[in-house]
Amino acid sequence: MAVLQINGLTKRYGPITAVNNLHLKIEAGEVYGILGPNGSGKTTTLGSVLGIIRPNSGTFTWFDGRYGDQERMHIGSLLETPNFYPYLSPVKNLQITAHIKRIGTPRIDAILELVNLAARRDSAFSTFSFGMKQRLAIGAALIGDPDVLIFDEPTNGLDPQGIAEVREIIHRIAGEGKTIIMASHILDEVEKVCSHVAIIKQGNLLANGEVGAILSNDRQVDIGAEDLGRLREVLSNFPGVNSISEKGKLLQLQVSQELSAVELNKLAFDKGMIISHLVMKPKSLESEFLEITAGK
Repeated sequence: MAVLQINGLTKRYGPITAVNNLHLKIEAGEVYGILGPNGSGKTTTLGSVLGIIRPNSGTFTWFDGRYGDQERMHIGSLLETPNFYPYLSPVKNLQITAHIKRIGTPRIDAILELVNLAARRDSAFSTFSFGMKQRLAIGAALIGDPDVLIFDEPTNGLDPQGIAEVREIIHRIAGEGKTIIMASHILDEVEKVCSHVAIIKQGNLLANGEVGAILSNDRQVDIGAEDLGRLREVLSNFPGVNSISEKGKLLQLQVSQELSAVELNKLAFDKGMIISHLVMKPKSLESEFLEITAGK
């Protein structure tokens, strides 16, 4: 089932087109990353589908329309910096959130366990670190047991430990069968958390699909030898070497998945060359993102 269908969404601010004719389809159970640099239109897209921002044109449909005008009751969101009463505890703040959402019996204890705040249930919000505040905001989005969670840059401003904690919470939520839509400019987080990704730049959709499909099957190889020019000549016509570029005193190759380090080493040795450096690694979403967005 399509949780969210976006058709031709466009939003302009004067001469600036923040979102340009965007088409997306997000299915139930996906962890969907909207990836792009700052200013690419991610927050505008999320604000539009939540009814906070009015687009100039285009349409969007939640849950194939089956909830009618009650669709927002099935969506939890975190778009801005978390705002809670500083002198109240997480329990009291979540009770207020539940009252605002008109949720009669919120699962506050279970939510605090999920976001790793059960031990601080009676502490004042003002005593929390930024990471704890962010986790409580995720907890507030979970009030009412929504089908879909929307997070805008959920790890922004967090230290490495805070990022890891939020990542683990997102994995737990996804494990409960929830659909998660997450905007981020942090490539590594999208690659580690999301099952699907849409890459946008300056409001334009450049690519979308499963993360594994967006990533090519190529692997990246950093390789070096004393005579770099000769090494490049040797490798340039070797089957499985798809591209070669220079990276300082090394060559950076994009090679087929089947090509092994042993084969590269043997090729150089057979040509009378000694490899001084050889590292193979999977192609990252970062390198794919840079290729997709280059010059666009």
